[in-house]
Amino acid sequence: DAVFRKCPNCEEPKCYTTGEKCKYCGSKTKPIKMVSFVDAPGHETLMATMLSGAALMDGAILVIAANEPCPQPQTKEHLMALDIIGVRNIVIAQNKIDLVDKERVLENYKEIKEFIKGTIAEGSPIIPVSAQHGANIDVLIQEILNRIPTPKRDVKKPARMYVARSFDVNKPGTLPEDLKGGVLGGSLIQGVIKVGDEIEIKPGIKSNGEYTPLRTEVASLMHGGKAVKKVTPGGLVGIGTKLDPSYTKSDGLSGSLVGIPDTLPPTLYELLFEVHLLQRVVGTREELEVEKIKTGEPLMLNIGTATTVGVVTSARENEAEVRLKLPVCAEKGARIAISRRIGARWRLIGYGILL
Repeated sequence: DAVFRKCPNCEEPKCYTTGEKCKYCGSKTKPIKMVSFVDAPGHETLMATMLSGAALMDGAILVIAANEPCPQPQTKEHLMALDIIGVRNIVIAQNKIDLVDKERVLENYKEIKEFIKGTIAEGSPIIPVSAQHGANIDVLIQEILNRIPTPKRDVKKPARMYVARSFDVNKPGTLPEDLKGGVLGGSLIQGVIKVGDEIEIKPGIKSNGEYTPLRTEVASLMHGGKAVKKVTPGGLVGIGTKLDPSYTKSDGLSGSLVGIPDTLPPTLYELLFEVHLLQRVVGTREELEVEKIKTGEPLMLNIGTATTVGVVTSARENEAEVRLKLPVCAEKGARIAISRRIGARWRLIGYGILL
């Protein structure tokens, strides 16, 4: 989490900072917005992490290194994933400008402009920065504020939260009477959650071959690094529960949905979805054409923050049915990122709409 602040005396963009004191005039700055960042690793094998994070996002900062040719395979894959998940508000940070000369910075800028032409990022601001030296960070903050507005969210709907991470916060050797319940981390997309509320977590845990939803009480809430009594949509949230921490350790419940009991969508062991394939495989240097989905082939699917693998039981012209290895909790109309095993890696080949 970060807090964007503004100096009351300096002009834009110099007035924008994350520091409590203005580095130009020394004035005390005022907080204007709290922002949560979810890091999406650039390595192509961690694409599932990026897709999980994108499900929570209101916008994205596409970081492109000035000392490398643009686009890198993972940069193309990330931009395509943003399109699939539906993230439209994008700011481009041209980083590491301190490592190259002016001519390379300008050449790289042209490469970026050419790369984003015809994509959802076309027209997005490109801000040259040096994160190492803090150069142009004020301009970057200004563009984030201008380009990524806070969306209106419905707090009257039943609470619903995507779980991106889950933890056991107890240290080895903790006495039984001092143990804390499992912790869920993610983003509330609608409704309100308060300390003391009963919540349901789906799909839950596996028992006798079936998944059983979990119910527990909210013991504590963390938002913006502070303990709070209630949370509303926006930003990242930590929910302390009364669950056995063995359920939540090592991301055991990541990919789940949390909500008020009996309001969550069903747990699905099979998916039927409308298929939208890309023309070319994303993330490979060879620009391979995407072949049609075939009955019997394995696919990796990202839906919300859940990642699962399944086998295609029926492949038709524009639809596919998949039997899942791990079930998911999802509603009709949800977007699904579809990846196929190509060589040693899963590669993004398209998206689906759950029917």
